[in-house]
Amino acid sequence: MENSYIKNLSFLLLATLFVSTSGVLGKYINLSAEAIILFRAFLAAVFIYGFCKFKKIDLKLKSKKDRFSLVLVGFFMGAHWVTYFYALKLSNVAIGMLSMYTFPVITAFLEPLFTKSKLNLIHVVLATLVLIGMFILVPEFSLENTYLQGILFGVVSAFCYSLRNLMLKKHVKTYNSSMLMFHQMIIVTILLTPVLFFGDFSNLKSELPLLMLVAILTTAIGHTMMVNSFKHFSISTASIISSVQPIFGIIIAYLFVNEIPDFNTFIGGSLILLTVIIESIRSKK
Repeated sequence: MENSYIKNLSFLLLATLFVSTSGVLGKYINLSAEAIILFRAFLAAVFIYGFCKFKKIDLKLKSKKDRFSLVLVGFFMGAHWVTYFYALKLSNVAIGMLSMYTFPVITAFLEPLFTKSKLNLIHVVLATLVLIGMFILVPEFSLENTYLQGILFGVVSAFCYSLRNLMLKKHVKTYNSSMLMFHQMIIVTILLTPVLFFGDFSNLKSELPLLMLVAILTTAIGHTMMVNSFKHFSISTASIISSVQPIFGIIIAYLFVNEIPDFNTFIGGSLILLTVIIESIRSKK
């Protein structure tokens, strides 16, 4: 049992590491947020489709109810990504990622509405620690401040991500995680197709390597592993443990683009890391 827990926790943390690369990539790909997400979803769909065919994974949905549900899941996934990338471009990698990680506190309150579980006071306390970090990050409360705008987009992104995860939870016991990600990528691609008619793609060729990276490493591999972890953890637990993502993102931003976090970012990051450690130990019990 202990070995199984360590294995599942390790896969969740590895998935979190892969997903955290979206911070740097989203900030520095020189395309609009909508264009980035469109090509990210399309390229990821192609890669996942090839993987599913190679592994002979059935891509068919079993009912109309499931099809409708996954359309909503795909919509919230796309909305989460677009608003998150706006958060990154309006602020920086650290603040964009940390503001999106208000989603554990949102998830803690919403999960009882989607499952038979009761509101867990410990989850609320731990998730609130993440929320406190958001207040530390805000340089000044002015809507003209782009950092605050970035944080607001991050919180909207967090709400969409929470809804997507909670709606997806019921499907992970029935369907393969790669198959679920494939359907989400198709929905996101369809919803953002109008971007092709009014977007600026003059930089597309030069940005293609980074788009491939965010499509394959971050999305096809990282997010699929994350979805698979929902089989082994509650959404609240997975959300809190994966809150280490901003820490990974800040480290990656420092190593690759020399973005140095300030003192307030270290405080907010420390609060998030503390919640991850506590929830990792608590969920093992």
